[in-house]
Amino acid sequence: MNAAHPTPDSSAQGDVNSRLLFFKNLQAVTNKIHATSNIDEIMLELSQDICNLFNADRLTIYTVSEDRSSIVSKVKTGLNSFKDLKLPITEQSVAGYVAMTQKMANIRDVYDDVELKAYSPKMNFLQEVDKRTGYRTKQMLVAPISDGEGALLGVVQIINNRDDVPFAAVAEEGVQGLAQTLAIAFTQRQKAVPGVRSKYDGLVSDAVISAAELDLAQRSARRKGLDLEEVLVKEFQVKPAAIGQALAKYFGDPYEPYRSERVKPIDLLRNLKRDYLESQQWVPVEETREGVVVVATDPERVRNSRVVNNIFPKSKVVYRVTTNREFLQVLDHFFGALADVASVGDLLSDLGDGDDEAGDVVGDDVSAAAENELVKLVNKIIIEAYQQGASDIHIEPRPGKEKTLIRFRKDGSLVPYIEIPASYRNALIARLKIMCDLDISEKRKPQDGKIKFKKYGPLDIELRVATIPTAGGMEDVVMRILAAGEPIPLDSLGLTPHNHETLKSIISKPYGLFFVCGPTGSGKTTTLHSILGHINTPDTKIWTAEDPVEITQKGLRQVQINKKAGLDFATVMRSFLRADPDVIMVGEMRDAETTGIGIEASLTGHLVFATLHTNSAPESVIRLLDMGMDPFNFADALLGILAQRLAKRLCKECKEAYQPSPEDMKRLLTEYCEELTNTDSWKKDPKGSYEAVYRDWNSRYAKDGQFTLYRPKGCLACNDTGYKGRVGLHELMAGTDGVKKLIQEHARVAELVACALNDGMRTLKMDGIDKVLQGITDMKQVHAVCIK
Repeated sequence: MNAAHPTPDSSAQGDVNSRLLFFKNLQAVTNKIHATSNIDEIMLELSQDICNLFNADRLTIYTVSEDRSSIVSKVKTGLNSFKDLKLPITEQSVAGYVAMTQKMANIRDVYDDVELKAYSPKMNFLQEVDKRTGYRTKQMLVAPISDGEGALLGVVQIINNRDDVPFAAVAEEGVQGLAQTLAIAFTQRQKAVPGVRSKYDGLVSDAVISAAELDLAQRSARRKGLDLEEVLVKEFQVKPAAIGQALAKYFGDPYEPYRSERVKPIDLLRNLKRDYLESQQWVPVEETREGVVVVATDPERVRNSRVVNNIFPKSKVVYRVTTNREFLQVLDHFFGALADVASVGDLLSDLGDGDDEAGDVVGDDVSAAAENELVKLVNKIIIEAYQQGASDIHIEPRPGKEKTLIRFRKDGSLVPYIEIPASYRNALIARLKIMCDLDISEKRKPQDGKIKFKKYGPLDIELRVATIPTAGGMEDVVMRILAAGEPIPLDSLGLTPHNHETLKSIISKPYGLFFVCGPTGSGKTTTLHSILGHINTPDTKIWTAEDPVEITQKGLRQVQINKKAGLDFATVMRSFLRADPDVIMVGEMRDAETTGIGIEASLTGHLVFATLHTNSAPESVIRLLDMGMDPFNFADALLGILAQRLAKRLCKECKEAYQPSPEDMKRLLTEYCEELTNTDSWKKDPKGSYEAVYRDWNSRYAKDGQFTLYRPKGCLACNDTGYKGRVGLHELMAGTDGVKKLIQEHARVAELVACALNDGMRTLKMDGIDKVLQGITDMKQVHAVCIK
């Protein structure tokens, strides 16, 4: 048996893995057939592949003659002394009988007259061919090739199992599938559409590539043994969407692209395994008013097989065509890419239908939460969230029999993940409460906890958990993933050269107070740990107080806040002062006591870092003064304040360059200069300052006086969003003499901003515009994170 193309035999009929592998290899042959341009090419290029698939010696494919009275062989595998073989459509030969009756024949030995006569009293085997060639024909598997209306197109004949055993039942299924594929190929090549030779010819008619390029791609795919679509995408830069449109023209079914935001249709996927769907090349994606939407790479073959109709007998089936790559993306999205962990669909199938109304009995919740499949499901959700780079998991139960929605926050945006049957929502919440040691009977008050996932799964991560009572007696759960990791080097934070040098100068000071401010999830802790990593040397003692400890570093003494035990930020800070520190980092200065201790520590020879939840660097000063801080002590202690935001980064693989018009550049320049209107230089000479900014841009970002900006486009790498990853926008206000003087005078925010801009600060929006000019992001994302 050929190892590269395993095929079933009589001993493998019950072998599920062998069966799945057989149909997977059959699909590979099907794809190659569709990539050919004519029948002769199928025979010349693919006859050996088909023989290997069925573990057979020889293959003959017949087409119906023009007068429809006979069939003519189009391939001559092994029959080198004969050019063509013409057989009448009668019962006298095996192929003729199959053509006439359109019934499959699986013959153990063609020399056995008793077996032949069982099919038809008139059937005989033409032994003259064997006598001339010295070849002994024995087993024969023959199937008719007919279109959807029952019209005969040809016959496929497979000869002699290499193991000298009859062809198995699964081979009969396979030859029928092969006959369906050949029927589609024959039909498409006989259509009266000029120039239509393969399912990818729409690329030529749409002027995506030339006919010569398509022919070159087909040859390259056959020579390298690759899928034609992969060659078109990688070597000819054809977009999957263009391939999808060509397939839609060929099959007459709408193109369905991969959509990362699609919610997994758990009810449709129940009892359907990934291996089966991958081998059959179809998958249900949603149920609409039109019916069950099924995505397939070859919808005509799937439609003709009627397998989908048998699985969904009560529903209308609507077919969509997709590319091979996007089909696999859909499977990965629905079932996950891990081979050693059961898919979400499998786990939900094992939970059962869950038709019962969700109850409120705590005992039942605990019992259900302990079910093995529910435990696996919760673990799988957490694992997939981590693997997809999600920062948060949102579990949102809905009242009545509505399903519970689970969403992931990825790159700052929420995307749907799956829906859980309503009857399991209480058990799901109870399981999460058990994992973080919360009171499962308390559903009326918010609770906070933490999951150390290493106790339950293969990942060494922690999750911060918050439960919140919602309307209808429900409870939402939000989990923040705290992945232990190394700090990002200071040089990799995305700071502009000016901010980078200013920051390094500030943190090299022996004592003082430095803040990083911004909203939740803006990367404050990441930036602080990058700063600590830069100054972390063997001769420096660094203490940190964090809630929670998200990033660990060697050399740091890190303390986890534990309010239940009475260990809050203020208590830890007072302890640090007795522990001979050089540097102190406080996770957040939330109250006057903690802030006062921080100022005191900075004035007594310690370098103190902390975070604040404020919108901008100058506003942070006003917030701290409003807490009751002494303006003179605070001004003396302050080294600087760094405000930051995270904006979505343009996908490096697909971002599209364009030349902005003069009007576009004028709007961008005007928006940038709005931030400078209160500075001294602008008040003295507005036009000169405006022109100075443009000259600076021209020298740094333009080439021969022409600027190049970028916009999102969308590709497979970014799930067609146009964005992948995030970039930091920074506003660094140094504690200069002018700023300190204004702090002591309780100056307004506008005065602080003007002074800081005079001293070289750039606002968040100005930093964002600089990154737009560098091609890192676009103005839409800058406006999304900058209020002003």
